Amino acid sequence: MRGYTIRKLLEIPEYKITDVEREKEQLQIWLVPYQRKRAVCSGCGKIHTQGYHSSKESIAEDLPMGERRVYLHVEKRRYRCPQDGRIYTEQIDWISKYARVTKRYAKQMNRLTAITTNQEAGWYLGIDDETVYRVDKAHLEELAKDRLNPPPAAVDISVDEVSYRKYHRYLTNVIDTQRRLIIWNEKGRKTEVLDQYYQKIGDENCKKIETVALDGARTYISSTSKYAVNALIVLDRFHATQKANQAIDRVRKDELDKARLNKDEELVSLSNCRQRFILLKRKSRLTQKQMQILDRLCALNEPIYKAMLLKEHFLQVYECANEQEAKEHLAQWIEEAFDSSLEAFAELAQSVLNKAQYILNWFKKRISSAISEGFNNKIKRLKRMAYGYRDIEYFKLKIHQHCGLLNPRIAT
Repeated sequence: MRGYTIRKLLEIPEYKITDVEREKEQLQIWLVPYQRKRAVCSGCGKIHTQGYHSSKESIAEDLPMGERRVYLHVEKRRYRCPQDGRIYTEQIDWISKYARVTKRYAKQMNRLTAITTNQEAGWYLGIDDETVYRVDKAHLEELAKDRLNPPPAAVDISVDEVSYRKYHRYLTNVIDTQRRLIIWNEKGRKTEVLDQYYQKIGDENCKKIETVALDGARTYISSTSKYAVNALIVLDRFHATQKANQAIDRVRKDELDKARLNKDEELVSLSNCRQRFILLKRKSRLTQKQMQILDRLCALNEPIYKAMLLKEHFLQVYECANEQEAKEHLAQWIEEAFDSSLEAFAELAQSVLNKAQYILNWFKKRISSAISEGFNNKIKRLKRMAYGYRDIEYFKLKIHQHCGLLNPRIAT
């Protein structure tokens, strides 16, 4: 009865239990098949009928029963593969290929690593984090073959990069803005990198892309213009605001350096990094105290006052009623920025002049790539949790696990 009950709990077809050893914290179970199937080579993946070499017992850990860890002892055959002449062990369909665990145990481990670190998952399961890494990576690779190869196509996408290592090491992410999921990523941020995505989804799917939201990077614009010929390229409100904030922060830093040289303590205290967020916020969102600080700062320093006015005036373009009004507003702002004698805003004005149409496209379809920055924050948190990733391919899979189609919470 004991063997029959355990066999029912295991739910492994075509195998029967020959022996069971119950220990304090473990359950050892020996299995043999009712009838031998043809062996599937773990090397080439094909069925072998000749070249039998030997057999050996393999142990695979399964889901626990009660509080006991379960180990399944299964005899596996070994064959000499005619493809390369090497000896391979047969592959059993319910055991993970490159790990001594069952596929359902690997799935359970994958669900656990989706909510915590490999180290914590290993502690919980009672195994070392290196084993968790190998099992989790193999499971994610199997899922990726089905869900990410070829990459999913989308109608509205957002393209952005995120840093995965210091010294300007970047990943390019493509996001389906309708499903709010990362659907593709690759190392680098050059034109050739994004070209890979468009090439993989094919010409027909490229023609179906309607909008592409991006941060204005020339490499992404070049690639998108070449492949997504029907797409509307949009430099959205989020990234336009981000660029304006970067310009005003450059002015703040320059004036802070001058104030320190001139030993102007009041200006230093009002323009240091602790007060920078006052300049980055919209005036309408400032508290009364923050407004007083801003008024005093603008009264003390004319360049910062000019920069604040230019930033506010630039962002008003998105409050225009239509594209024509926005076009006139941008032309006026560009002229003001060039006349301001502020280098940071003169450079921003030149960039806006070159990419004005992409900003105006926002009035045709108000798509945002702010979701990209949200995912970037999740990716950075993932990287911090793991204290970095040495294996970039594993890191790409983990991004899909947390932000894309490999997430176990998503029904595909």
